[in-house]
Amino acid sequence: MKIAVSGKGGVGKTTVASTLAKLLAESHRKVYAVDADPDACLAAAVGIPDEQVRTLKPLVEMKELIDQKSSGGGAFFTLNPDVDDILNEYSIPMGNINFLRMGGIKQGGTACYCRENSFLHALMSGLLFDKECAVILDMGAGIEHLTRGTARSVDIMLVVVEPSRNSVNTALLVEKLADELGIRKVKFIGNKVRNEKEKEFIRKHLGDDKILGFIPFDDYIWESSMESGPAAELGGVLLGSMKEIHEKLLREVD
Repeated sequence: MKIAVSGKGGVGKTTVASTLAKLLAESHRKVYAVDADPDACLAAAVGIPDEQVRTLKPLVEMKELIDQKSSGGGAFFTLNPDVDDILNEYSIPMGNINFLRMGGIKQGGTACYCRENSFLHALMSGLLFDKECAVILDMGAGIEHLTRGTARSVDIMLVVVEPSRNSVNTALLVEKLADELGIRKVKFIGNKVRNEKEKEFIRKHLGDDKILGFIPFDDYIWESSMESGPAAELGGVLLGSMKEIHEKLLREVD
C-alpha cells in the first residue's frame, strides 16, 4: 500500500499520515513514514524524539551523497541512481515504522533542485515498487509536490480537507492535478468536523462517493498541537474515526 497524504496547510495532514502509519504497522512487516513536508512534523507525530530527528540530515541536503549517486556533473546525471543502501542508512526505525525525511526548500536565488529531485525520485521509486512494505508520504502543503512527480506511483492520494471554502478549493485543485499525473484514485478525508452542517458542506463540494470518512474536531488534539514533543497519543475519537477510514482504505487499494 503506497499512500500520499495532501491538502491545504493546517488541515491535519500529518495527524492523518502518522495515524495511518501506526495502524498499518499493526498489519505490515515494514512501514516507511516519509516526511516530504519542509515543516518536518511527521517524526514527532509518529513518536520519534526531537533529539533523534535532529541527527537525521534531510536527503536533499546530502550534496556529496547526491553527487556520488548522480554521477556525470552538470545537466548530465544519472536519472536512476542506485539508492537501495540509503533506506537503511538514513532512516530512523521505531518498531516496524521507519522514518525518512526527504528535505526542505532552497532559499530564494539559489540553484535549482534538478539533481536532488532526480535522486529523490529514484529513492521513492525504490520504495514505491517494493511490495514488501507500506509507504506513507506526508506531502507538503498545497499542490507544489505534484508538479515534481514525487507521488506519481502511489496507489491512492488522500486529500485532507476541513470545512472551509479555501480548503475545499485546494482539495479540488489537488484532485485535478493528481488526475493529470495519472494517479488512479483520489479520496478525501474531512477533518476538524464539528457538526452535521459541516459534513454536508464537504459532501456538497466534493461528492459523497469520494469521501473516505470524517474525523470530528478534538480539543485534546488541538491543545496538544501547541505543546512541544510527541503529538497526542493515538486514542479517543481520532482512533475510532481513523480505524474506519483505515478499513475503507484497505478495500480501496485491494
